[in-house]
Amino acid sequence: MKVTLEMIKDLRNKTGVGISVVKDALEKYDGDPEKALIYLREQGLAKAVKRAEKRAANGLIVSYIHGQGSLGVLIELNSETDFAARSEKFQELAHELALQIAANNPEYISIELVPAEIIKREQDLAAKDIDPKKPEPVKQKIIEGKMQKYFEDFVLLEQPYFKDESKRIKDLINDYVAVLGEKIEVGRFCRFKLAGSATSCNL
Repeated sequence: MKVTLEMIKDLRNKTGVGISVVKDALEKYDGDPEKALIYLREQGLAKAVKRAEKRAANGLIVSYIHGQGSLGVLIELNSETDFAARSEKFQELAHELALQIAANNPEYISIELVPAEIIKREQDLAAKDIDPKKPEPVKQKIIEGKMQKYFEDFVLLEQPYFKDESKRIKDLINDYVAVLGEKIEVGRFCRFKLAGSATSCNL
């Protein structure tokens, strides 16, 4: 299949990757946009793994106020350099994460930060609904599935991206790592809602 300018523009909008990189990916897979997209995401993940040991000591704090001021979010997003933090792409990501937090109200940044007692509580709740006659391996699979659903609801990095539910927030961040070439991580966030609702903060 011939690679057209329209195909390149469409894939570039989805990934944020440079035009030449997108063009090469499409040509590599004979113009198949799905295979090219998977390839680019895999390349982004590989870069993210390489950056994992780097220290993200710079960054910025972004705020988002919804509507007439009934809901607000503060998020600290970290990068390796101040140069990256000042870039338009980095600020774009910070804004998208603030919108995600406003829309989906996560309680934790990553699975590793969920307290052990919370995980135990959720596992026990999941186990209560299972038929005791089911084989143990089946019970474990059911509990794992329910825990994954819990993480998708309450852990920011595991949540489906509100603009594209085929992608998780950790995948979205990895896409930007691929573009910026730096480690990016969420430092802290806080979500405030008016009218006596509880404030959700991960500090």
